[in-house]
Amino acid sequence: MSRYPDHLSVNPAPTKLGKSPKSRARREPSGVFSLFQASQIQQFKEAFQLIDHDKDGWVSETDLKEIFSSLGITPSRQTLDELLSARPGTHGRSNSLEESVSDRGINFTMFLTMMGERLFEFDTEAELLEAFESFDENDSGFVKVDEMKKWLSEVGERMDQREIDKFLKGPFTDRQGNFNYREWVKVLRVNVDDEETES
Repeated sequence: MSRYPDHLSVNPAPTKLGKSPKSRARREPSGVFSLFQASQIQQFKEAFQLIDHDKDGWVSETDLKEIFSSLGITPSRQTLDELLSARPGTHGRSNSLEESVSDRGINFTMFLTMMGERLFEFDTEAELLEAFESFDENDSGFVKVDEMKKWLSEVGERMDQREIDKFLKGPFTDRQGNFNYREWVKVLRVNVDDEETES
């Protein structure tokens, strides 16, 4: 007898209510869903639902016109065509606008895939430097630890005090309370490059 409940044992006894392995496989999430945390997927879902005015699961031309109108924008025909013919994997390449009308629009999985493509294409190093430079008034390569603690605990995705201390204490902070963000970003870049080489 197993010490685990039947539903957790290696060879559970078949039950009338059990699902076949085939049906379980169909419920496996798409690869794009594994890129994000559940809370992030929920936020993307809410954004998609805001755009999908008729709630049919597809963002169509009518939906786009409605969302642009609510923002006080009148999109050009070209803008609408580009948005409606966009497909995952086509970012940065020219789309053929000769697709049939039935192929126009996107569903949530396509939307999530395209968001993932755009989020992961950013140059992290340049973005980190730009973010820190907004606090570095003298362009010295340093930011005041006290100022960073305030921002990290009060703005955006707030960090708790333990996380902030772990981040700002160490070899990149000098005795005067300055954090050398340029050196930190360089070390971070080397670590990311090493991980990519190993995999």
